[in-house]
Amino acid sequence: MKITWLGHASFRIEIGDQVLLLDPWVTGNPMFDESQRAAAIADATHVLITHGHGDHATDAPVICTELGIPAVGIYDLMQWWEGKHGISSVGFNKGGTVMLGDVAVTMVNAVHSSSMANGNGPIYTGAEAGFMISGEGNTIYVTGDTDIMADMEWMGDFHKPDIGILCAGGHFTMDMARAAYAARRYFNFKTVIPCHYRTFPLLEQSAEVLTHGLPGVDVIEPEVMQAIEI
Repeated sequence: MKITWLGHASFRIEIGDQVLLLDPWVTGNPMFDESQRAAAIADATHVLITHGHGDHATDAPVICTELGIPAVGIYDLMQWWEGKHGISSVGFNKGGTVMLGDVAVTMVNAVHSSSMANGNGPIYTGAEAGFMISGEGNTIYVTGDTDIMADMEWMGDFHKPDIGILCAGGHFTMDMARAAYAARRYFNFKTVIPCHYRTFPLLEQSAEVLTHGLPGVDVIEPEVMQAIEI
């Protein structure tokens, strides 16, 4: 398995027979060098979207059209994109599991908001979500944008993820201290990868607090376009 950070909350995940692009923000992302776009999206099989905010969903329809691959996410947004952009999609909802090749993706709860900017006010795009992605004998918990939730207790007990991709930048989501608390209390991760940080000055710039808060866990501060092999 290879997990490659594209900056902010965007990832390329090579798992099983799939290459998944998670919330790929590759146009205007301050952390991403657009000259690496082709390498970042090469051979992708699906685009996974946690919610409709521009720093997560803006590039998805273009990438799906360019590569001829489906978007995967909350039913409401997927249906709207099919009509607006003519792309194919896999729309489902919280508690649902879809098989992408030999990889299982379950949609789970998150606590945030989900909309897109519009000249006459925001367009609401269904609900925010996270994912449990299972393949190669591992389960990755992608929090999406969220704060700590009591739901994390049963999610950790039921799905037993060993890898966590945790939003941890603060201001818009839980910060490093809150992410460490959630990981420590509700999960038994072997590996944790923070995201949604360092992008802008108002977000946290270091994962030091997360690392210190999770002794015995391999907390990996990712570098853009450098694959993490698990």
